[in-house]
Amino acid sequence: MPSITTVHESLPYIDQEPTPAERAAAEALIAMERSSHRDDPHHALLPPPIQPTFTPLMTTETDRIAASQNPLQPQPLRAIDLSRYEAPDLNPASATSPDDLEPALSQAYTAMSYLTSRRQHLALLDTHGKNAWLVGNWQLESELRAVERELAATRREIDLLTVRRQRVQAEAAGEVRGLDEAWRRGVGRVLEAEVAAEGVRREVLERERERVGRMG
Repeated sequence: MPSITTVHESLPYIDQEPTPAERAAAEALIAMERSSHRDDPHHALLPPPIQPTFTPLMTTETDRIAASQNPLQPQPLRAIDLSRYEAPDLNPASATSPDDLEPALSQAYTAMSYLTSRRQHLALLDTHGKNAWLVGNWQLESELRAVERELAATRREIDLLTVRRQRVQAEAAGEVRGLDEAWRRGVGRVLEAEVAAEGVRREVLERERERVGRMG
C-alpha cells in the first residue's frame, strides 16, 4: 500500500476560479500522470475492504436474487409450501372407503395442528413478547439518537472548521498576494538579468572576433 507523500494546497477563498481552458489543461495533465502509474484500487488512507461472510442459506438466497430477471424486484421466496395446510377438495363420488379419506384427513389434521400451534405462539407473543419487543425498539431508538447526535456534532465541527479556514485565508490573503507579486517581480528581474548577461556575452564574443580579425 503506497504512502501519501503529496500534499495538495487549496486556497479557495484567495485563488480565483480557473477558466474552462485552465481546467481542461489541468485535467489533461492529471490524465497524463495517471496513465503513467497503475491505479491502486485500495487507497493508502482507506481501510482494506471488508469481505462479507454469509451463511450457506444466505448465499443461496443472494444467488437466487442475483439470477432473477429484475434483481431490484425479485420473485418472493417460496421456501414454505402452504398448499399442505390447505383443506383438500374431496370428490364424494371417489370417497367410497376410509382408505380413500385417510390422505385428506391426514392433511387436514396437519393444517389444524399448524394453525393451533401458530395461534398459541401469537398468544404467547401478545402476553410475554410485547415488552421484549418494545424494549428492543427502545434500545434501537437510543442507538439511533446517539448516532444522530454524533452526526450533528460532526457537522458542526465541519462548519466551524470551514469558517475558521475562511477567516484564516481572508486574513492572509493580502500577504499571499503580496508574496505572489514579489515572486513574479523577482522572476521577471532574474529573466531580465539573464537576458542582459546573454547580451553582454554576445557583445564580448563579437569584440573578440573583431580583435582576432584585426590581428589576422
